[in-house]
Amino acid sequence: MSHVLAAVAWPYANGPRHIGHVSGFGVPSDVFSRYMRMAGHDVLMVSGTDEHGTPIQVQADADGVTPRELADRYNRVIVEDLHGLGLSYDLFTRTTTRNHYAVTQELFGGLLANNYIIRKTTLGAKSPSTGRTLPDRYIEGTCPICGYDSARGDQCDNCGNQLDPEQLINPRSKINGEVPEFVETEHFFLDLPAFAQAIGNWLDQRENWRPNVLKFSRNLLDDLQPRAITRDLEWGVPIPLDDWRDRNDKRIYVWFDAVIGYLSASVEWARRTGDPEAWRKWWSADGEGKDSLAYYFMGKDNIVFHSVIWPAILLGYSGEGDSGGEPGSLGRLNLPTEVVSSEYLTMEGKKFSSSRRVVIYVRDFLSRYDPDALRYFIAAAGPEANDTDFTWAEFVRRNNDELVAGWGNLVNRSISMAAKNFGFVPPAIDLTPEDEALLAVAREGFTTVGELIGKHRQKAAIGEAMRVVAEANKYLSDQAPWKLKDEADKPRMGTVLHVALQVVSDANTLLSPFLPHSAQKVHELLGSTGTHQPMPSIVEVEDLDGGPSYPILTGDYTVGARWESVPLEAGTPLAAPKPVFKKLDTTVIEEELARLSS
Repeated sequence: MSHVLAAVAWPYANGPRHIGHVSGFGVPSDVFSRYMRMAGHDVLMVSGTDEHGTPIQVQADADGVTPRELADRYNRVIVEDLHGLGLSYDLFTRTTTRNHYAVTQELFGGLLANNYIIRKTTLGAKSPSTGRTLPDRYIEGTCPICGYDSARGDQCDNCGNQLDPEQLINPRSKINGEVPEFVETEHFFLDLPAFAQAIGNWLDQRENWRPNVLKFSRNLLDDLQPRAITRDLEWGVPIPLDDWRDRNDKRIYVWFDAVIGYLSASVEWARRTGDPEAWRKWWSADGEGKDSLAYYFMGKDNIVFHSVIWPAILLGYSGEGDSGGEPGSLGRLNLPTEVVSSEYLTMEGKKFSSSRRVVIYVRDFLSRYDPDALRYFIAAAGPEANDTDFTWAEFVRRNNDELVAGWGNLVNRSISMAAKNFGFVPPAIDLTPEDEALLAVAREGFTTVGELIGKHRQKAAIGEAMRVVAEANKYLSDQAPWKLKDEADKPRMGTVLHVALQVVSDANTLLSPFLPHSAQKVHELLGSTGTHQPMPSIVEVEDLDGGPSYPILTGDYTVGARWESVPLEAGTPLAAPKPVFKKLDTTVIEEELARLSS
């Protein structure tokens, strides 16, 4: 058994999340976490809402509320949406907790003590009309390196290079189009060049990463520059230094505190369990946590933060950059085992855009369709290794032809025939080579599908699970148990149905990380009791250090199915099943496209 950290990207709390977001960070991390738990590993899956920075302030001003009120609103919306998808977080929290502030300030202090934070005067962008600081991502212009005309003030998405706003050619505010003013301001910077060699050595040892992630990360090391970790902001984590902590115009930059959230959420989870040191089993580079594994899930626009910047913070706090140093009070901290980045999901050939109404929010989707239908599409056709287009026609086709006509049909006809002709799981008598062959296919799936999920090849994994389903459907068609009507044929009918039901049970386990809601239904249709796939709960909690209360996602995932074939017990009562999946009328396509264009 291993300790496995599933560190899931933090959705930004300035609005509801759409299906493109959860295709990158949400469903892939949950599939992996559910499988690893079923395989016997001790998984800690953590994340929360990212709630600091000027974008929150700008949105709050536009809505006539405080930043905290805006963050509260969308924190709750996002928690409810992720709960609806069945994402099995051990803790989904937020970055406005006092616990998060303390852990962020601890890492800041450790980096400063080890001389990896430098202080310098730089140019900051301000809005001429409001006098407010413009965040780097709210400034757009032409990249001075590659000429891309929509580069951001912190990074060019075309060439991947880190930028400062004043480097942009023809910079403009994305808020109102005005040309920003650049004024001198003093800030703290993370000395990224001091980690180039250490990160390069670490990346050289990464053997199983997705090639695009590794190549992109290595290319970033060629031109590392110090990166600001404080900004002229009103909303964020205070800077933990005399003459700075009480200032209202300086805060820790949101990108710095957000990545620290993985650690602070782990610390909060441990404190809530009553064992405040339990987080070390997943994080400590010395002692009991040294052999733990850490997987980070996100979309490709966040690779740089997880493969370069976060490792630099961890190395610096542990005293392992060019300047050496000593670990802080949290000790030496583990680097990521793998950065699991997904590509982009587009919609009907267009990039998701809330302002252009090219979007479908998670809660709107779940109000009309089953969560497992979306989870299946993401797993089978999502942006795992390439940008992928979500179309309503393809969603309906996969739901109807694969979930309903494939898996749902196998479940329904197997259980229906057994319930009608026996009323219970019939015994298997004198298995034939065809029976043995199908049972072997299902058993082998536990190795094949499990290895693919463990390697983050979820498309191939669900394809292998559905291949078992297809083999079982073919077996039933070939054996035609409905033709075995004579009393003398009934033992053979029972054997065929027993084999089919056993494969339904096995396939249900193989599919359960992908389809946890329907997996519980199939489990019960087979006459079984108890929890097959545990679900998260929304719990209202008090801030551990006296701050405002808030909702979290959490759950008990020690119960549920194991990653193994469990023999069905002959004689288990069966009732006529209800359909597990809903067939969608093709008018859905017309309705949704009309809604999209309205």
